[in-house]
Amino acid sequence: MEAPNLTGAIAALMDEYKKAVDELITVIIPVGQRQLTKTIEPKSSDPDCISIQTILTHVVASMFSYAVYIENSIGLKTVRPERFQFDHISPYILKLREALKYNVDFFTRNPDITLEEFDQSKKINTMWGQQYDVEQMLEHAIVHILRHRRQIENALIKMEAEE
Repeated sequence: MEAPNLTGAIAALMDEYKKAVDELITVIIPVGQRQLTKTIEPKSSDPDCISIQTILTHVVASMFSYAVYIENSIGLKTVRPERFQFDHISPYILKLREALKYNVDFFTRNPDITLEEFDQSKKINTMWGQQYDVEQMLEHAIVHILRHRRQIENALIKMEAEE
């Protein structure tokens, strides 16, 4: 996915976002249905971390949510899309790419958006209590994927060792 009209910091952030998504897709392509739905964190109190399936549902929903936070911060009244849960890996890959495209398209339409905001009253307030400017939200979005990619990699290694 190319973003030819993006430049500077936005282009760099979108390139890194794409790289993180591509790395996650590389990890999950070989995941079968049994691996996808197997409980990997039985003691987790976080319902988004029980299986690779719940992690991917969470990651896709988050990618859209971060974009919606940014859209709403500039006055749009966007509603977060519905969460999807799938029994196979292919639809997750399609949704990851769709979510990335959604973000790229937004920044292509809004290339002059203010990335850094030092006025606390203009920061984006999240449901989990953090305050971010646009740049920080994108950085969080990228690292969020990296953290869950690592979690999935480790779960797959553990599954392989158990077989």
